[in-house]
Amino acid sequence: MQGDHNRLDALFGRFQELKSKNPEEAKQNFCPFRRGLFTHIKWEEEILFPIFEEKTGMKENGPTSVMRAEHIEIKDLLDKIREKIKTEDFNIAELENSLSEVLKDHNNKEENILYPWIDQSIEYKEKEDILRRIKEMTPPNTCGCAH
Repeated sequence: MQGDHNRLDALFGRFQELKSKNPEEAKQNFCPFRRGLFTHIKWEEEILFPIFEEKTGMKENGPTSVMRAEHIEIKDLLDKIREKIKTEDFNIAELENSLSEVLKDHNNKEENILYPWIDQSIEYKEKEDILRRIKEMTPPNTCGCAH
């Protein structure tokens, strides 16, 4: 999961590099970032978080409830950026900064607290099942965005 964070960060960085130089290519680069982040969130909310909650008994007031709230904020920012760039409006520095800050803090909590906790609390067989389920849930590598 941390490797996927790194992949997504690289896609977002590439979008940021391209937006002033080549807006059309930037839009095409934002699409896999947005789609990838939505997929990543789905993996967490439908696979990892329920496992964590089952193992720890923490659901309503635990760390996954905080993560879910942050996912809502992340999705909202992604959609706002997407709507602006669809209209060729790349005046999005404030939105980008907000997204970068939320993602940095969010990823840090997941990578340093949640993921290690999950990793330590599950057996090898469960890890294999998680990976299988993630692969099944991963959409084909098509954009699906209307640029």
